[in-house]
Amino acid sequence: MTGSQVTGAETKQVGGSRRRWFGLLAISLAVALIIVDSTIVNVAVPSIVDDLGISSSEVQWVQESYTLVFASFLLVFGALADRFGRRRVLMLGVAIFSIASILAALAPTGDLLIASRILQGVGGAMVLPTTLSLINATFTGRERGIAFAVWGSTIGGMVAVGPLLGGFLTTYYSWRWAFGINPPLGILILVGLFLFVDPSRARAAVGRIDWGGAALSVVTSLTLVFGLIEGRTLGWWLVDEPLTVGSWTWPFDLSPVPVAFAVSVVGLIAFIVRGVRRERTGKPTLLAFGLFRIGSFRNGNIAALIVSLGEFGIILSLPLWLQNVLGYDALQTGFVLLALAVGSFFASGIAGAASGKVSPVAIVRAGLAAELVGVAGIGLVVGTTTPWWAIVPFLFVYGIGVGLATAQLTGVVLADVPADLGGQGSGTQSTFRQIGSALGIAILGTVLFTSTGAVLGSQLDADGVPATQRDQVVNVVVQSAGAAIPALEAQSPEVASAAREAFSDATRYSAFTAAGFLLLGLGATLRLRSSAPAAAGTRSRRRDPAPAS
Repeated sequence: MTGSQVTGAETKQVGGSRRRWFGLLAISLAVALIIVDSTIVNVAVPSIVDDLGISSSEVQWVQESYTLVFASFLLVFGALADRFGRRRVLMLGVAIFSIASILAALAPTGDLLIASRILQGVGGAMVLPTTLSLINATFTGRERGIAFAVWGSTIGGMVAVGPLLGGFLTTYYSWRWAFGINPPLGILILVGLFLFVDPSRARAAVGRIDWGGAALSVVTSLTLVFGLIEGRTLGWWLVDEPLTVGSWTWPFDLSPVPVAFAVSVVGLIAFIVRGVRRERTGKPTLLAFGLFRIGSFRNGNIAALIVSLGEFGIILSLPLWLQNVLGYDALQTGFVLLALAVGSFFASGIAGAASGKVSPVAIVRAGLAAELVGVAGIGLVVGTTTPWWAIVPFLFVYGIGVGLATAQLTGVVLADVPADLGGQGSGTQSTFRQIGSALGIAILGTVLFTSTGAVLGSQLDADGVPATQRDQVVNVVVQSAGAAIPALEAQSPEVASAAREAFSDATRYSAFTAAGFLLLGLGATLRLRSSAPAAAGTRSRRRDPAPAS
């Protein structure tokens, strides 16, 4: 081989490597698009209520319909991406998400806004597992560790950037721009995916699709996430607040939540039994159940579920505390939470430098330890007079932990998954995380609002407030998620002070509960094999992906 030939080959290799990293940028932007949207709406809700005049029930569905659909379809679209092409499904998901964002931005009524959010959930469910499987199929060895670090840091950072961006757009423009910003970004992402990401799908993507398994998967996930999200509002056993959809109202004293859980359990059993039987007879299944015989996949998913219980739950309580107790506006709150994003992006550099030198499991454990320190530290300093600068260092440490743990744990879960099953593996991993997140938000939300009511009620009793007035104040503070506290100041400074103390105590309890889940997650990682870093690329039982048509 001549020198010129060697030079040409090297140039082609370098160009291909550079193209992969541009492709990773497009993939990360796609993840950022859906993660930002899941958080940006929270700070825009008050403006949406004023503009569209929607009810409190409709407010919940504006926030939660996206999460319900998103979590329910992750496994389905992860498997379909393996069959029909990962890049193709990802681009379709970005396009659907962008179109749905336009509809949401133009929605004249609450019902149409909710319908748009449901369509956004479908697009988002196409995006998340497909980005994971594309990274798993495109990168190997040390590069894969770096790629997952970038992906994970994007998620952690965007969780904090969402409230900041939402606060800015809502404060200076309109809540509609919280959705209207998505389509231009979507077009940019589509161009990047087309130019820099190679099409890929599983070689074994043949045969009929397991539509029965897909239906069972959606029903199981939908009912489980519904129960987890709505339990605190509707009642975990008996009806606390009736479920109303349009003109129909739930007619029984038994809450729909335990019914949803029962349907979910039956659906899960049917999904597993049916899938195992089909797999034994050689028929196609939605999920390759043999994946759970892979120790890193099985134990990693268990750890991911537990970690997700506490990982982002603090984002539920902190914005409420910052605005309703300390008196910050939406934009100021976003700036405080930006410390989390800075820490998360900083972690991508740490993870990239450590990739190939330190075991991915060791990085996961270090990240979880940092998250634990950050969340516990927040719990220690929360109070009615806490300055913003006392929270920022702990948010920064917490962000570092999220950036390290999220990405590397994903890499550990998928490390031994064959590339042909990357979509199914990614969809399963994403589903475990989403279920853990929904359960964590349900638990931490219950801790936050139940503690607020209990502490405030006790304080008002001690102050000699009559029972009727006490119950009224407690109900207003809890039902408004603390938003009524500033208004109480004009009526009774003593009651408002008690409410701020109660909400601060509840925020502290919520943070400590999240820290407890993270400690359990750290313990769960002890079952993960701490393999040599150099083996990261060789351990995967991979096959080169065949290009999609």
